[in-house]
Amino acid sequence: MSCHDAVKLSQRLVSCPSVTPQDAGALDVLQDFLKAAGFICQRKVFHDVDNLYAKIGTSAPNLCFAGHTDVVPPGDETLWSHPPFAAEIAHGRLFGRGTTDMKCAIAAFAVAAARFVKRPENTLNGSISLLITGDEEGPSINGTVKLLPWISDMGETLDGCIVGEPTNPETLGTMMKIGRRGSMNMVLTVTGTQGHSAYPDLASNPVPRMLKMLTMMSEPPLDQGSDHFQPSTLTITTVDVGNVASNVIPSEITAAFNIRFNDLHSAASMEQLIRQRLDDSGYDYKLDVNVSGTSFISKPGKLTEVVAQCVEKITGHIPEASTTGGTSDARFIKDYCPVVEFGLTSEMAHKTDENVAVDDIIVLSDIYEAIIEQYLS
Repeated sequence: MSCHDAVKLSQRLVSCPSVTPQDAGALDVLQDFLKAAGFICQRKVFHDVDNLYAKIGTSAPNLCFAGHTDVVPPGDETLWSHPPFAAEIAHGRLFGRGTTDMKCAIAAFAVAAARFVKRPENTLNGSISLLITGDEEGPSINGTVKLLPWISDMGETLDGCIVGEPTNPETLGTMMKIGRRGSMNMVLTVTGTQGHSAYPDLASNPVPRMLKMLTMMSEPPLDQGSDHFQPSTLTITTVDVGNVASNVIPSEITAAFNIRFNDLHSAASMEQLIRQRLDDSGYDYKLDVNVSGTSFISKPGKLTEVVAQCVEKITGHIPEASTTGGTSDARFIKDYCPVVEFGLTSEMAHKTDENVAVDDIIVLSDIYEAIIEQYLS
């Protein structure tokens, strides 16, 4: 099997306009390839999301590759120099929505696994599996989070997992993710009494109270960071009174903010900290909280060591073990087995003219094949 097969499979996947939650044939393309390589493939639909679990081998350890074939919308397609789903190659780069995030990584792993199992001298000492969802860029409620207990109920056990999210800032091989910060969204509401701006003494303006409360939430910093994580952050994303008149004191004001928290906090302890700061203001308020993920870290072990060693062997770079960035499906997988994220470069993710270097796809497939060989040896 040629190393260029990873590029060809990438093009076939990218040509499927699988904007969340539409599959648009992407999982069929992947399943056909895997079945031809000897994988047993099972599909599971949760609500409107199609998912795939494919496996070859029956013994432990089971090395899993996880990813998603859904992509974000391309936006204004007239701004693209190459149509977002044409999967065209130009100047040594493959263009298309989902190339970076993360169809090319899926293709690279699938081809790496197929090459490995087809080696005439190879004996598969374990199992290789793929856990692929169509609901990662969306609400993430009908994909990996449900697929994991579904395969567990079938008796499947994952011993280690690699998520093919784009992890390298600029150069392939420089960064892998061994954990992620938690994420929670909050909406703060402060009410007052509407009135004329010329008679503020006859009204109760909630805006000054909100401004003070936002300052008290943000200062001092939530923490100073930990051994593996940067400091937790609180980012205000919107403040709104819904007021179209400049001479009316509003009766209510809301503010939305996102917190990315490290392993010094749980979701509950972070909420407690925020509520304590708000209580210290002495003002009445309403706080709605939505937690989308908790912080986690994969402690150094066999999986992290194998990934780091293989990346260095193939690229010459020693990958930084990082916990930066947003959330991913690794936040669900970490409850089942050790998980490491490693994929392509992230600089073009979700952008107009999203693209990756063709050579990087080939090298990434070589890295994945080396990981399979070393992990299952």
